Amino acid sequence: MKIDLSVLGRQFDLHKAEYEAAALRALNSGWYILGHEGENFETEFANYLGANFCVGVNSGLDALTLAVRALNIGSGDEVIVQANTYIASVLAITANQATPIFVEPDKFYNIDASKIEPAITSKTKAIMVVHLYGQASNMAEICKIAEKHNLPIIEDCAQSHGAKFQGKMTGTFGIGCFSFYPTKNLGAFGDGGAVVTADENFAKQIKMLRNYGSEVKYHNKVEGVNSRLDEVQAALLRVKLSHLDELNQERKNIAARYLTEITNAKIILPEIQTGAEHVYHQFVVRVQDREKFQFYLEQHEIKTIVHYPIPPHLAECYQRLAYKRGDFPLAEKFADEVVSLPMFNGMTKAEVDFVIEVLNNY
Repeated sequence: MKIDLSVLGRQFDLHKAEYEAAALRALNSGWYILGHEGENFETEFANYLGANFCVGVNSGLDALTLAVRALNIGSGDEVIVQANTYIASVLAITANQATPIFVEPDKFYNIDASKIEPAITSKTKAIMVVHLYGQASNMAEICKIAEKHNLPIIEDCAQSHGAKFQGKMTGTFGIGCFSFYPTKNLGAFGDGGAVVTADENFAKQIKMLRNYGSEVKYHNKVEGVNSRLDEVQAALLRVKLSHLDELNQERKNIAARYLTEITNAKIILPEIQTGAEHVYHQFVVRVQDREKFQFYLEQHEIKTIVHYPIPPHLAECYQRLAYKRGDFPLAEKFADEVVSLPMFNGMTKAEVDFVIEVLNNY
């Protein structure tokens, strides 16, 4: 049995007629940028999260980059971020000429809240929290620290659509930055992203920045960019948003089987933090000899991937930051051991059965 890491077509097939109708509605409208579909999606997504404002942009990276910029963070400033995140989190910081200050993750793969306060300096201007793999971070502790030091929280929610901490949606504790890349739990059919905020003025600032720095055409108040969620993607996202809870529940059901039925002691299963919800954008396990493990699964036609093999502080593009291997040993250990198993909507019982059987026989 051949099993891919993700099969996006099955999710499309689940609600094919609705997607097709939404795409045609957007196309027939004759208006393809900054129109009613985008406005309606922004309202609906804000309402879903329990947020005040949502601003659609071109990608999750743009959401993060514009959020950092709208906070007036730049050269000489520091932003605290976990060392085991995807590089996009860090690119958003350095794109604004600010400096990333890395801290270790906890055993749940999210930022270790106990490591944040020792990393704060007079140059610290924000704490960036990444809800990695779909599990909400320890927002109770992080919010206490942020409030104590009067620091804004930027939430990288690229993988946590619909996840909660103590009943509150990720993306609503600070400035929420979302990606709608096709593989995400709330994925579009191309690139897309959004910034979510409780602050009307901040939302207006993001709207200006995404549209060349203008509120009125040709009247450019600030130096902006071109980063807008198009009407067709917004229309398609409105359909998927209406089914997001059921799609997330399907992932949780697959994860529940993995967690209870994978019994091989050589495979370290993910843990869930008290108060946190996990929506399983990825189901990530750890193994000691990853190459051998992946080769074994490949021989059984089970596709896996590593999220992520090189922590940002060791990335070639950040050699100038002068980090070396051993500076963040836990993040580096995770990078050497993590493996993402097949996890997607429309995955059949037989496929889940096969993955579990093969893993238990490793």
